[in-house]
Amino acid sequence: MQDSLFDQLFFVRKNTLNELADVTEDLSEKIPAGFTNNIKWNAGHIYFIQEKFSFHFAGEEMNITEEFTKLFCPGSKPIEGRKNIPTILEIRELLSNQVERVEKTFKHRLKEMSPVGGYTTSKGLQLSSVEEFLSFCLYHEGMHFEKIKLFKKMLEKK
Repeated sequence: MQDSLFDQLFFVRKNTLNELADVTEDLSEKIPAGFTNNIKWNAGHIYFIQEKFSFHFAGEEMNITEEFTKLFCPGSKPIEGRKNIPTILEIRELLSNQVERVEKTFKHRLKEMSPVGGYTTSKGLQLSSVEEFLSFCLYHEGMHFEKIKLFKKMLEKK
């Protein structure tokens, strides 16, 4: 499972980055009618959750600022006029290096239990080990990957 989990994380991330490759800054900030966030928020949120579920719950330091957390944590929304919002290019750069850092840090630590305690997802799934947190990231990124694809399709029709 160890190598296949990282293979899957790389596979999913490659697809996310491919989907984001042609997204302009302008397109990334448009919010489709009926929704509360945009492509940039979904991309930043993917990075935030993987950072938190990989590093924070394993007791490791996250590569994330407090401002980034405020912008992309669950329940946050893009708000016009906010300062220090990373560009879509900066978010793609963060995403492009993240899985490699995760693999380097956790390749031989998948069975470790979270020293900061477990976590129950919004849908009731209990996560306790590094492997469980990383496996959940596959599901989470897949959900937001689909939202990015949907938003691109909706916004590019206009």
